[in-house]
Amino acid sequence: MVVSENMLKWGMRFYPPLFFQRIWVKKFDKGFSGVHVKIFKSFLNINYNSSIFGGTIFSGSDPFYALLFDQILQRKGIKCRVWLKSASINYLKPGRTSLVFSITLTEEEILEAETALRTVGKFIKAYPINMFNSEGVLCATVINEVYIRNLFKGEEHTIAY
Repeated sequence: MVVSENMLKWGMRFYPPLFFQRIWVKKFDKGFSGVHVKIFKSFLNINYNSSIFGGTIFSGSDPFYALLFDQILQRKGIKCRVWLKSASINYLKPGRTSLVFSITLTEEEILEAETALRTVGKFIKAYPINMFNSEGVLCATVINEVYIRNLFKGEEHTIAY
């Protein structure tokens, strides 16, 4: 479904799996070329060490590359299925304050995916995410592997992947 940047921002802010973990979409860039996210430290997501629960940090990274690619490619008229194929995380420092991260897709990255979809029919690539605390210290690095498949004529497009 094609939506505006503002509509998806508000939808993601109140999407229960993100809302209750205090994962807050600050903004989607124009044309869905990027996203800016904050993970608030809260009594809802802290562990016994008073740092943000690792599962919350990992969850914060999960949907965003897939969402960006999905919205961009739909606007280009490419019917596709996009999902996170795999992910890995490296916790470097405890999240003792709120964490922030930004993702930006360049025109070259978008063109690479679009070309692969039009020629091979699928695209798989890993992308990094760096999460920083309020002092600007790197606390976690995540690698998200995105899988995109072109939906050929005759295949039914469904919401559930």
